[in-house]
Amino acid sequence: MNKNLRIHLLIIDPQNDFCDIAGATLPVAGANEDMKRLTAMIDRVGHEVEGIHVSLDSHRLINIVHPITNIAHPAWWQDEKGNPPSPFTLIFAKDIRAGVWTTRNPEFLKRSLAYVEALEATGKKPLCIWPPHCLIGTWGHNIHFDLNGALQRWSASEFAMVDYLMKGSNPWTEHYGAMMAEVPDPEDSNTALNMQFITMLRDADIIGVAGEAGSHCVLETVNQIADNIGDEHLKKFHIITDGISPVGAVPNGPDFPAIYKDWLQAMSKRGMILTTSTDFLS
Repeated sequence: MNKNLRIHLLIIDPQNDFCDIAGATLPVAGANEDMKRLTAMIDRVGHEVEGIHVSLDSHRLINIVHPITNIAHPAWWQDEKGNPPSPFTLIFAKDIRAGVWTTRNPEFLKRSLAYVEALEATGKKPLCIWPPHCLIGTWGHNIHFDLNGALQRWSASEFAMVDYLMKGSNPWTEHYGAMMAEVPDPEDSNTALNMQFITMLRDADIIGVAGEAGSHCVLETVNQIADNIGDEHLKKFHIITDGISPVGAVPNGPDFPAIYKDWLQAMSKRGMILTTSTDFLS
Protein backbone atom coordinates (compact mmCIF):
# COMPACT_ATOMS: atom_id res chain seq x y z
CA MET A 1 0.00 0.00 0.00
CA ASN A 2 1.25 3.47 -0.90
CA LYS A 3 2.52 5.15 2.26
CA ASN A 4 1.43 8.51 0.87
CA LEU A 5 -2.24 7.52 1.00
CA ARG A 6 -4.26 9.08 3.80
CA ILE A 7 -6.06 6.11 5.36
CA HIS A 8 -8.64 6.46 8.13
CA LEU A 9 -10.74 3.99 10.09
CA LEU A 10 -14.20 4.80 11.46
CA ILE A 11 -15.33 2.28 14.07
CA ILE A 12 -18.87 2.79 15.28
CA ASP A 13 -19.98 1.93 18.83
CA PRO A 14 -17.64 -1.03 19.49
CA GLN A 15 -18.83 -1.21 23.10
CA ASN A 16 -19.34 -4.04 25.54
CA ASP A 17 -23.10 -3.58 25.83
CA PHE A 18 -23.47 -4.24 22.08
CA CYS A 19 -21.28 -7.35 22.06
CA ASP A 20 -22.64 -10.85 22.55
CA ILE A 21 -20.64 -11.44 25.72
CA ALA A 22 -21.64 -12.04 29.34
CA GLY A 23 -23.03 -8.92 31.00
CA ALA A 24 -24.04 -7.04 27.86
CA THR A 25 -27.46 -5.37 28.05
CA LEU A 26 -28.10 -5.05 24.31
CA PRO A 27 -26.01 -7.77 22.63
CA VAL A 28 -25.82 -8.03 18.86
CA ALA A 29 -25.27 -11.60 17.66
CA GLY A 30 -21.85 -11.87 16.06
CA ALA A 31 -20.43 -8.63 17.50
CA ASN A 32 -17.84 -10.31 19.73
CA GLU A 33 -16.25 -12.06 16.75
CA ASP A 34 -16.54 -8.83 14.73
CA MET A 35 -14.42 -7.07 17.36
CA LYS A 36 -11.82 -9.83 17.35
CA ARG A 37 -11.49 -9.61 13.57
CA LEU A 38 -11.13 -5.82 13.76
CA THR A 39 -8.48 -6.28 16.44
CA ALA A 40 -6.43 -8.51 14.14
CA MET A 41 -6.94 -6.10 11.23
CA ILE A 42 -5.68 -3.08 13.17
CA ASP A 43 -2.66 -5.00 14.37
CA ARG A 44 -1.98 -5.95 10.74
CA VAL A 45 -2.48 -2.63 8.97
CA GLY A 46 -2.24 -0.04 11.74
CA HIS A 47 1.14 1.20 10.56
CA GLU A 48 -0.56 2.36 7.33
CA VAL A 49 -3.44 4.14 9.07
CA GLU A 50 -3.26 7.90 9.62
CA GLY A 51 -6.32 8.26 11.86
CA ILE A 52 -8.74 6.10 13.82
CA HIS A 53 -12.12 7.50 14.85
CA VAL A 54 -14.34 5.65 17.33
CA SER A 55 -17.92 6.67 18.10
CA LEU A 56 -19.28 5.85 21.54
CA ASP A 57 -22.95 5.58 22.44
CA SER A 58 -23.01 7.52 25.72
CA HIS A 59 -26.14 7.67 27.82
CA ARG A 60 -26.43 9.42 31.16
CA LEU A 61 -28.33 8.27 34.25
CA ILE A 62 -30.58 11.15 35.27
CA ASN A 63 -32.45 9.63 38.19
CA ILE A 64 -30.97 6.77 40.19
CA VAL A 65 -34.36 5.74 41.64
CA HIS A 66 -36.14 5.62 38.29
CA PRO A 67 -33.37 5.14 35.69
CA ILE A 68 -34.66 7.70 33.20
CA THR A 69 -31.80 7.86 30.75
CA ASN A 70 -33.32 8.47 27.36
CA ILE A 71 -36.62 8.84 25.53
CA ALA A 72 -35.98 5.40 24.01
CA HIS A 73 -35.57 3.60 27.35
CA PRO A 74 -38.38 1.86 29.29
CA ALA A 75 -38.45 4.10 32.37
CA TRP A 76 -39.44 7.13 30.27
CA TRP A 77 -42.84 5.60 29.46
CA GLN A 78 -45.71 3.82 31.18
CA ASP A 79 -49.07 2.33 30.25
CA GLU A 80 -52.38 3.14 31.96
CA LYS A 81 -51.44 0.78 34.80
CA GLY A 82 -48.06 2.38 35.34
CA ASN A 83 -46.08 -0.43 33.72
CA PRO A 84 -43.09 0.43 31.52
CA PRO A 85 -42.96 -0.93 27.97
CA SER A 86 -40.95 -4.07 27.34
CA PRO A 87 -37.70 -3.73 25.41
CA PHE A 88 -38.19 -3.61 21.63
CA THR A 89 -41.70 -2.14 21.97
CA LEU A 90 -42.45 0.28 19.13
CA ILE A 91 -44.25 3.46 20.21
CA PHE A 92 -46.17 5.47 17.63
CA ALA A 93 -47.75 8.90 17.89
CA LYS A 94 -51.26 7.42 17.60
CA ASP A 95 -50.56 5.25 20.68
CA ILE A 96 -49.54 8.29 22.71
CA ARG A 97 -52.59 10.27 21.62
CA ALA A 98 -54.83 7.31 22.53
CA GLY A 99 -53.29 7.00 25.97
CA VAL A 100 -51.76 3.57 25.33
CA TRP A 101 -48.45 5.08 26.39
CA THR A 102 -47.75 8.20 28.39
CA THR A 103 -44.61 9.62 29.96
CA ARG A 104 -43.77 8.77 33.55
CA ASN A 105 -43.15 12.47 34.09
CA PRO A 106 -46.34 14.25 32.89
CA GLU A 107 -44.29 17.32 32.03
CA PHE A 108 -42.46 15.30 29.37
CA LEU A 109 -45.60 14.28 27.46
CA LYS A 110 -46.03 17.21 25.06
CA ARG A 111 -42.41 17.27 23.96
CA SER A 112 -42.19 13.47 23.74
CA LEU A 113 -45.26 13.35 21.48
CA ALA A 114 -43.76 16.07 19.28
CA TYR A 115 -40.57 14.02 19.03
CA VAL A 116 -42.37 10.87 17.90
CA GLU A 117 -44.40 12.92 15.42
CA ALA A 118 -41.16 14.37 14.03
CA LEU A 119 -39.71 10.87 13.57
CA GLU A 120 -42.76 9.79 11.62
CA ALA A 121 -42.95 12.99 9.56
CA THR A 122 -39.33 12.64 8.42
CA GLY A 123 -39.43 8.91 7.69
CA LYS A 124 -37.03 7.98 10.49
CA LYS A 125 -37.11 4.65 12.32
CA PRO A 126 -40.11 4.49 14.69
CA LEU A 127 -39.37 4.99 18.36
CA CYS A 128 -38.10 1.65 19.64
CA ILE A 129 -37.66 1.05 23.35
CA TRP A 130 -34.22 -0.35 24.16
CA PRO A 131 -32.86 -1.76 27.42
CA PRO A 132 -30.76 0.89 29.18
CA HIS A 133 -27.30 0.53 27.71
CA CYS A 134 -23.90 2.22 27.36
CA LEU A 135 -24.35 4.25 30.53
CA ILE A 136 -21.34 6.49 31.02
CA GLY A 137 -19.03 5.14 33.71
CA THR A 138 -20.21 1.54 33.43
CA TRP A 139 -18.53 -1.55 31.99
CA GLY A 140 -21.09 -1.56 29.19
CA HIS A 141 -19.89 1.82 27.94
CA ASN A 142 -16.32 0.55 27.59
CA ILE A 143 -14.81 -0.51 24.28
CA HIS A 144 -14.53 -4.26 23.70
CA PHE A 145 -11.42 -5.45 25.56
CA ASP A 146 -9.54 -6.94 22.60
CA LEU A 147 -10.27 -4.03 20.29
CA ASN A 148 -9.29 -1.49 22.93
CA GLY A 149 -5.97 -3.27 23.23
CA ALA A 150 -5.40 -2.90 19.49
CA LEU A 151 -6.32 0.79 19.65
CA GLN A 152 -3.85 1.38 22.48
CA ARG A 153 -1.10 -0.48 20.62
CA TRP A 154 -1.77 1.61 17.51
CA SER A 155 -1.71 4.81 19.53
CA ALA A 156 1.63 3.91 21.12
CA SER A 157 3.33 2.65 17.95
CA GLU A 158 2.13 5.49 15.72
CA PHE A 159 2.42 8.22 18.38
CA ALA A 160 -1.17 9.18 17.56
CA MET A 161 -4.38 9.68 19.51
CA VAL A 162 -7.60 7.80 18.81
CA ASP A 163 -10.39 10.28 18.03
CA TYR A 164 -13.43 9.47 20.20
CA LEU A 165 -16.85 10.78 19.12
CA MET A 166 -19.41 10.82 21.93
CA LYS A 167 -23.11 10.63 21.08
CA GLY A 168 -26.39 9.88 22.82
CA SER A 169 -26.14 12.03 25.95
CA ASN A 170 -29.15 14.20 25.11
CA PRO A 171 -32.16 12.41 26.69
CA TRP A 172 -34.68 13.99 24.32
CA THR A 173 -33.54 12.33 21.11
CA GLU A 174 -32.15 9.07 19.80
CA HIS A 175 -28.69 9.36 18.33
CA TYR A 176 -28.05 6.34 16.11
CA GLY A 177 -25.82 8.11 13.61
CA ALA A 178 -22.55 9.54 14.92
CA MET A 179 -22.93 12.61 12.72
CA MET A 180 -26.36 13.80 13.90
CA ALA A 181 -29.23 12.90 16.23
CA GLU A 182 -32.47 11.53 14.81
CA VAL A 183 -34.22 14.80 15.68
CA PRO A 184 -31.63 17.49 16.51
CA ASP A 185 -32.30 19.55 19.62
CA PRO A 186 -31.94 23.24 18.67
CA GLU A 187 -30.63 23.93 22.17
CA ASP A 188 -27.87 21.31 21.93
CA SER A 189 -25.23 21.73 19.22
CA ASN A 190 -23.95 18.21 19.92
CA THR A 191 -27.07 16.83 18.25
CA ALA A 192 -26.63 18.85 15.04
CA LEU A 193 -24.89 17.64 11.88
CA ASN A 194 -21.14 17.32 12.51
CA MET A 195 -20.06 18.88 9.25
CA GLN A 196 -16.56 19.53 10.57
CA PHE A 197 -15.92 15.78 10.84
CA ILE A 198 -17.41 15.09 7.42
CA THR A 199 -15.25 17.82 5.87
CA MET A 200 -12.17 16.24 7.45
CA LEU A 201 -13.03 12.91 5.80
CA ARG A 202 -12.99 14.59 2.39
CA ASP A 203 -9.20 14.81 2.69
CA ALA A 204 -8.83 11.05 3.20
CA ASP A 205 -8.00 8.67 0.37
CA ILE A 206 -9.40 5.50 1.96
CA ILE A 207 -11.92 5.23 4.82
CA GLY A 208 -12.57 1.84 6.39
CA VAL A 209 -15.88 1.52 8.26
CA ALA A 210 -16.94 -1.10 10.80
CA GLY A 211 -18.77 -1.41 14.12
CA GLU A 212 -22.20 -2.11 15.59
CA ALA A 213 -24.94 -2.45 14.76
CA GLY A 214 -25.15 -2.67 11.00
CA SER A 215 -28.90 -2.08 10.96
CA HIS A 216 -28.78 0.98 13.17
CA CYS A 217 -25.75 3.04 14.18
CA VAL A 218 -23.48 1.93 11.33
CA LEU A 219 -26.25 2.37 8.76
CA GLU A 220 -27.29 5.80 10.03
CA THR A 221 -23.73 7.07 10.44
CA VAL A 222 -22.70 6.09 6.93
CA ASN A 223 -25.93 7.44 5.46
CA GLN A 224 -25.38 10.77 7.19
CA ILE A 225 -21.85 10.98 5.81
CA ALA A 226 -22.82 9.80 2.34
CA ASP A 227 -25.63 12.35 2.06
CA ASN A 228 -23.37 15.26 3.00
CA ILE A 229 -19.81 14.51 1.89
CA GLY A 230 -20.35 14.69 -1.88
CA ASP A 231 -20.83 11.78 -4.28
CA GLU A 232 -17.27 12.04 -5.58
CA HIS A 233 -15.97 10.90 -2.18
CA LEU A 234 -18.11 7.77 -1.81
CA LYS A 235 -15.64 5.53 -3.65
CA LYS A 236 -13.20 6.12 -0.76
CA PHE A 237 -15.36 4.14 1.65
CA HIS A 238 -14.59 0.49 2.35
CA ILE A 239 -17.30 -1.19 4.41
CA ILE A 240 -15.69 -4.03 6.37
CA THR A 241 -18.56 -6.49 6.33
CA ASP A 242 -17.08 -9.06 8.73
CA GLY A 243 -16.63 -6.31 11.29
CA ILE A 244 -20.34 -5.46 11.38
CA SER A 245 -23.48 -7.32 12.47
CA PRO A 246 -27.14 -6.22 12.46
CA VAL A 247 -29.68 -6.29 15.26
CA GLY A 248 -31.80 -9.42 14.98
CA ALA A 249 -35.32 -9.44 13.58
CA VAL A 250 -37.98 -8.20 16.03
CA PRO A 251 -41.06 -10.48 16.36
CA ASN A 252 -43.98 -8.74 14.64
CA GLY A 253 -41.57 -5.91 13.89
CA PRO A 254 -38.78 -4.93 11.50
CA ASP A 255 -36.52 -7.53 9.88
CA PHE A 256 -33.28 -5.75 10.70
CA PRO A 257 -30.95 -8.31 9.07
CA ALA A 258 -32.83 -7.87 5.79
CA ILE A 259 -32.72 -4.09 6.16
CA TYR A 260 -28.96 -4.29 6.70
CA LYS A 261 -28.42 -6.57 3.70
CA ASP A 262 -30.40 -4.26 1.42
CA TRP A 263 -28.48 -1.27 2.76
CA LEU A 264 -25.13 -2.86 1.94
CA GLN A 265 -26.23 -3.32 -1.65
CA ALA A 266 -27.49 0.26 -1.80
CA MET A 267 -24.13 1.57 -0.58
CA SER A 268 -22.33 -0.60 -3.11
CA LYS A 269 -24.46 0.88 -5.88
CA ARG A 270 -23.53 4.36 -4.65
CA GLY A 271 -19.86 3.50 -5.13
CA MET A 272 -18.69 2.21 -1.77
CA ILE A 273 -16.53 -0.92 -1.64
CA LEU A 274 -17.65 -3.96 0.32
CA THR A 275 -14.63 -5.74 1.76
CA THR A 276 -13.48 -7.86 4.71
CA SER A 277 -11.01 -7.40 7.54
CA THR A 278 -8.51 -9.69 5.81
CA ASP A 279 -8.84 -8.06 2.40
CA PHE A 280 -8.76 -4.45 3.60
CA LEU A 281 -5.43 -2.87 2.49
CA SER A 282 -4.06 -6.27 1.48
